[in-house]
Amino acid sequence: MPKPATLARRRPQEEIDPAVVLNALPDPVLVVDRAGAVQFVNLEAEEFFDVSSARVVGTPLTDLIPADSPILGLIEQARETHGSVSEYGVTLETPRIGAHFMTVQAAPASDPPDLVVLTLHQRSIARKIDNQLSHRGAARSVIAMAAMLAHEVKNPLSGIRGAAQLLEESVVEEDRLLTRLICDETDRIVALVDRMEVFADRRPVQKAAINIHSVLEHVRRIAQNGFARHIRFVERYDPSLPPVLGNRDQLIQVLLNLVKNAAEACPEQGGEIVLSTAYQHGVRLAVAGSDSRVHLPLLVSVQDNGDGIPEDIQANLFDPFVTTKLNGTGLGLALVAKIVGDHGGVIEFESVPRRTVFKVSLPMAADSGALVEGA
Repeated sequence: MPKPATLARRRPQEEIDPAVVLNALPDPVLVVDRAGAVQFVNLEAEEFFDVSSARVVGTPLTDLIPADSPILGLIEQARETHGSVSEYGVTLETPRIGAHFMTVQAAPASDPPDLVVLTLHQRSIARKIDNQLSHRGAARSVIAMAAMLAHEVKNPLSGIRGAAQLLEESVVEEDRLLTRLICDETDRIVALVDRMEVFADRRPVQKAAINIHSVLEHVRRIAQNGFARHIRFVERYDPSLPPVLGNRDQLIQVLLNLVKNAAEACPEQGGEIVLSTAYQHGVRLAVAGSDSRVHLPLLVSVQDNGDGIPEDIQANLFDPFVTTKLNGTGLGLALVAKIVGDHGGVIEFESVPRRTVFKVSLPMAADSGALVEGA
């Protein structure tokens, strides 16, 4: 009796719908005719450009990308050379999708003629890994600094405060303002050191299966009943998203910090924060010191319509003491990066005026049916 594999080889080849294959690709794919009109987009292209196939097919490609984009030149070059052409490091930026750093490939289709297949490959995954390593390095520097400050600064401060209190009992009234100032300033420094000591906590993170939508709803309620009363919230959740492998309290801390920053960036009138979740395929992060890869399919995003993050601090945004706030310490995002790193995840951001989005990629819980209580 022939083996099943042998029988399979003898079956007539079944017809395969090319659209099914293209829709399975993790990169945006578009087909453009000689007139510059879009004739096909795959599912990833619909998601990337935030448009439906029904809306975009038959419309000019320049409705999706700027008229001066080098992508249009690549399409013409592919037609003229009758061959595939690629360009690396292309920045594609529009008000709808923000800025993306990409590799673009254009190739002519042989049948039917005059069509060009355009493939967009986002280079953000490699950047994610590089950025995450930088974020973890920044967190490690804070850990070392926190341990040093607790020993070399916090202990002597208690002596200074005690001496000031003793002096306060023996000085005249007008000089007590100075001793009170010494006490207040030592208290302020101790509070800062206490905040930094959080970074020195090396205990393993207790993780469980967490419903990230429950966490987001909790954070939204806190925000709308407090610091974000004047802001409109928009929720774009994937209801089929599986549970996150994480620590509920720490994930609340991460998202509350991101939402608070977004609220402070929003304009006084018309402020809007978009909370979204999605399942992303093909995102894996190498585990240091081993050959294993961590799958990070769960994407949580916090987007605001503020003025954006100044370019001069974007490269070091997750470093300690980097802040644009007048009285900020610059430790919030450093702590966010540490917690996300402790979860084996990745955090990144994109920022242009009227659209800043922080994206957190997290691992999925293996046992999606065992949610912790209250998650």
